[in-house]
Amino acid sequence: MDVHTLADFEPLAQAALSPEVYAYYAGGSWDEQTLRENEAAFGRRVLRPRVLVDVSRVDPSTTMLGARVALPVGFAPAALQGLAHPEGEIAPARVAGREGLVYVLSALASRSLETVASVGRGTRWFQLYVQRDRGLSAALVARAAEAGYAALVLTVDLPVPGYRVRELRRPLHDAEPLGNVVAAGGTAGYAAFVGDEIDASLTWADLAWIRSLSPLPLVVKGILTPEDARLAVEHGAAAIVVSNHGGRQLDRVAASIDALEPIVNAVEGRAEVYLDGGVRRGTDVVTALALGARAVFIGRPYLYALAVAGEAGVARAVEILRAETTTAMALLGCPTVADITRDRVA
Repeated sequence: MDVHTLADFEPLAQAALSPEVYAYYAGGSWDEQTLRENEAAFGRRVLRPRVLVDVSRVDPSTTMLGARVALPVGFAPAALQGLAHPEGEIAPARVAGREGLVYVLSALASRSLETVASVGRGTRWFQLYVQRDRGLSAALVARAAEAGYAALVLTVDLPVPGYRVRELRRPLHDAEPLGNVVAAGGTAGYAAFVGDEIDASLTWADLAWIRSLSPLPLVVKGILTPEDARLAVEHGAAAIVVSNHGGRQLDRVAASIDALEPIVNAVEGRAEVYLDGGVRRGTDVVTALALGARAVFIGRPYLYALAVAGEAGVARAVEILRAETTTAMALLGCPTVADITRDRVA
């Protein structure tokens, strides 16, 4: 496959996808300022390599919530992967399991959580949107725990959908069924769920109820301020994800990498801190780790790879990111993830 960067997949995916599906995957909100900044902000950092370090062996493995992972990169939850490829969530979950990476299944997946859980081995987490009918959400959490998911990822930055102009111009019709959620009235469509079923009244006080639903550690996704990071820890989060929902919610918020370090400082080691948004290079991975992230998540890159070549495309995306990350670690003078310290970036 003549693809050598994650960015190479996007034009190929655009050609392969319908205009409506590409707009859904690629688009951001309002003027897409945050969407652009997520990538651009990485380029404002300068790496500070140290030389004459023994890097004859480079080990990019680490742990996430106690589980060993081969690379500090996970697959972020992304809805409706069946629109990209007939194997939808199946192919990415299979690749993640084979490559030793965390795969987070979206609540709005095309496939059921049980189906994805049955695909080979691997560490899988389940992402949750709390519905107005909380009994439906409680049942979903119970299913995830029963199916062997290792963590619950609560997305907190979508009380209502962002103003997404690309989607308004090319609306996504419900051609793909949802595998896990059904609206209280029996509707199973994506638009009906996102527009009508997410509980906009959810508050910090509700996290105790969510944690009571299962023994799974709670990851809070969608944190952009130190204030909310402290509240997440105080309310029992085992980890947080610094995220602006890929620039798809409130525009003009901080790029994820710009928000990261103040949040790491606020957490003070009481929870693991991850990042998503704009990660396209191995140099992005080491930059985020130097600023305090334990790991990063990718979203659009593996969706584009899936659209281009299915499982082989996703495997190629992981291969590229692994090669870039290990090369960056060697040239930075960091043979292990623990060696990627704050002094390596300015």
